[in-house]
Amino acid sequence: MATTYEAIATVTVGSGGASSIDFTSIPQTGYTDLLILSSIRGNQNNGIELYLRFNGSTSGYSGRYLLKDSSDPTAVTGTSYTDRLLCGIVGGATPTANTFSNDIIYIPNYTSSNNKSLSIDNVMESNSTVQWMALTAGLWSNSSAITSISLYPNTNVWIQYSTATLYGIKNS
Repeated sequence: MATTYEAIATVTVGSGGASSIDFTSIPQTGYTDLLILSSIRGNQNNGIELYLRFNGSTSGYSGRYLLKDSSDPTAVTGTSYTDRLLCGIVGGATPTANTFSNDIIYIPNYTSSNNKSLSIDNVMESNSTVQWMALTAGLWSNSSAITSISLYPNTNVWIQYSTATLYGIKNS
C-alpha cells in the first residue's frame, strides 16, 4: 500500500512560549492536499480563539462555524472574520493542567489557482471548566498557492509543548 501522508514539518513551542506557530516554505510539488494536526494551549485564563492565515494575507477569508460549549444546550453559529479564519477555541491557563486542545485542519488542492477551501474540527477539553467543540468550513478567496500557514491566538502566546505537524497528502 502506498504511503499517502507524509510529515512535512513539526513545530513545538519552547520554554518562552510563541505568538504563533508558523509553517513556511511549504512544498509546491509532491502533494495535492495539506493536513495540520495540532495539540496547543495558551497562557490566557479562559478559552482562547485559534486563528489561521495563509501566506501572511489579511484579506479574502470567509467561513461559517458551529461552536458548542458544555454549559449551554444551544450551539452558536457565526461567520468568520475577513482578515483571518477562526478555527475554534483552545484551552488557556484555567482549564485542567497539562491538557491541550486538539485541532484538525484539512486543506484540499492547496496549490490550485482556484480559491482554497478548508475544514476544521476543534475540541478543548477540561475536567473543571467548560469544554468547547467547533466545526468550521472556511474559504480563502485567493488564486495564489499556499506557501505558508500561521496559527495564532487572539491574545497572548502558545505555551511550551504546544505542537503542530503539517502533513502533505499524495493523491496515490
